[in-house]
Amino acid sequence: MSVTRNTLLKMKENNEKIVVLTAYDYYSAKLADEGGVHMILVGDSLGMVIQGESSTLPVTMDEMLYHTKIVSKTAKNAMIIGDMPFMSYQADINDAIMNAGRFLKEAGAHAVKLEGGVTVKNVIREISNAGIPVQGHIGLTPQSVHNMGGFKVQRDEERLINDAVEVEQAGAFSVVLEGIPADIAEKISQKISIPTIGIGAGASCDGQVLVFHDALGLNSGHIPKFVKKFANLHEEATKGISKFIEEVQSGEFPGKDHCY
Repeated sequence: MSVTRNTLLKMKENNEKIVVLTAYDYYSAKLADEGGVHMILVGDSLGMVIQGESSTLPVTMDEMLYHTKIVSKTAKNAMIIGDMPFMSYQADINDAIMNAGRFLKEAGAHAVKLEGGVTVKNVIREISNAGIPVQGHIGLTPQSVHNMGGFKVQRDEERLINDAVEVEQAGAFSVVLEGIPADIAEKISQKISIPTIGIGAGASCDGQVLVFHDALGLNSGHIPKFVKKFANLHEEATKGISKFIEEVQSGEFPGKDHCY
């Protein structure tokens, strides 16, 4: 690992933007790492992106460990963050520490991420005290989607700033700001000393994260407002598959060059 928590803190101090991609497998991790991103988040969003679920809630610890292990052994330079899934840290502090430790011990991650502000400050503190780096996540927290009444932008400025401060004081080395108005995210980024990683939180965050499939246009259907497609691989892949079908059915493929 060449990117560490100290690297990220220095980048914030120097006003250098941090780039993060969420990836789940060998291919996406290899591309992200070779491309030069600073962190790869193995997100529980794999429930929706990879498994086709309607939320992140069904994802299990074993599934997260499986995907994190693949990404960790693939990436050589980026910091790898394992996303703690729903109910892996909410019920019992000892279970939370053990589950966080499994990401490092079994899956090769360098840190873990968990959702929540004031409500999880003690969990962050105890995991950090166990020697496990923790990334916080406030604002729109997908594991609380039912409690929030859906995927909604979070606008309670006082609560959000307090959450960010508490997460930092509990020992987190960075914090994801999701679904937060840009002006509030800017205030948070200026108030706390740890890096803020935005997703739908404006350009003033210390870094930005997107899901690999969103950034490269592999997803179709509804695309969140905060997503920008930097390529359109879904369209290219569809064209390629159509061409494959056409050439197989016409007998053009395989040609002499593709036969032994």
